[in-house]
Amino acid sequence: MTRNAWTRWPSPEALGRTGISQPRRMLGWAVRVLVIGMLLWGAFTSNRVPLWGAVAAGAGVLVAAAAAWGFFRTTLAHRLLPSLVLIALLLGLAVAAQATGFRVPALVIWCGCAVAALERLPVAAALPVTSIALAAYAAVNDDVWLTTAATTAGLALAGYVLRLDAEARGSAQRLLAQERAAHAAEAESAALAERARIAREIHDVLAHSLSAQMVHLEAARLLIERGADREQILERVVAARGMARDGLAETRQALSALRGELTPLEDFLAGLVGASDGAEVTVSGERRPLPAEASQAVRRVAQEALTNVRKHAPGAKVRLRLEYGEGQVTLDVRDTGGTPGDLTASGGGYGLLGMRERAELLGGSLEAGPHEEGFAVTLKVPA
Repeated sequence: MTRNAWTRWPSPEALGRTGISQPRRMLGWAVRVLVIGMLLWGAFTSNRVPLWGAVAAGAGVLVAAAAAWGFFRTTLAHRLLPSLVLIALLLGLAVAAQATGFRVPALVIWCGCAVAALERLPVAAALPVTSIALAAYAAVNDDVWLTTAATTAGLALAGYVLRLDAEARGSAQRLLAQERAAHAAEAESAALAERARIAREIHDVLAHSLSAQMVHLEAARLLIERGADREQILERVVAARGMARDGLAETRQALSALRGELTPLEDFLAGLVGASDGAEVTVSGERRPLPAEASQAVRRVAQEALTNVRKHAPGAKVRLRLEYGEGQVTLDVRDTGGTPGDLTASGGGYGLLGMRERAELLGGSLEAGPHEEGFAVTLKVPA
């Protein structure tokens, strides 16, 4: 046994009442009532003391009960010196009771002190107290020596078993508290992840919608500066209004996605391509439902890629290919290139960067760069 084991207190969970079942609590109270009853019975039924002596003995029983209550409170607070003083007071009361002829109360107090010390004190302090209490019990007990030895050994064993049982209960309470804390931390982490997901979805919707509107509004500004006719300017303004309307629809779709209400990915891409001139989509592999995060990533990358084509290579042909592979889904968007438009320098250039971060969060990847004809964007995400 290590030095720490000798001086370590039983845990507060072990000394407290938390985790004790109702039947066990009732049994504990029944034992306390029985002990106090035995003390009072021994004090008031002795024929060798006068009435005033019995009354004094009753007062002694009350003092012993108060000292026992104080001992339980000080041990719960891990206060060694007050605990030793109180249990010494109890042992002294037992000696006084034995000296004045109250043998039964004395024996009860000695037995209780022996068991309580082993159960609630550090081992280094409990062993001397228990030894003194059991030695006093053995010295005044008039049973045969074998019975006395068996009783003292049983009391010591009972105290140690109660200590082990309390420690096991305390360990169970600590594990339960740790499990609850872990569940709370997990719930908080899930809530933070969900908030981040919502923020990412709203950011992507707004970034795409506002970027597309900016493309047409910037075109309208350039047309105005060049003195273009009214129809050309109106066409761009109407297109910007349409983008705003589409942005509202995308916002509603994003909110539906957060609620798990997604339209099929193939239908979404078909509608996206249908709204863009010179774009086509093909789907290969075994079609299957995708996780919400993966589906949203594919949708956002397709939208961003088409917006970039309109901005940097207006009039270029675009091919979208969605491939369902083993354990992943791949979206490939390629354009045929074209003359850079007037809006090439517009925007912050953070769209594809945000899409790459989204893909990496899902354990996937996004590659974007020139190819032999124009520009290519390839997204791969686990599915």
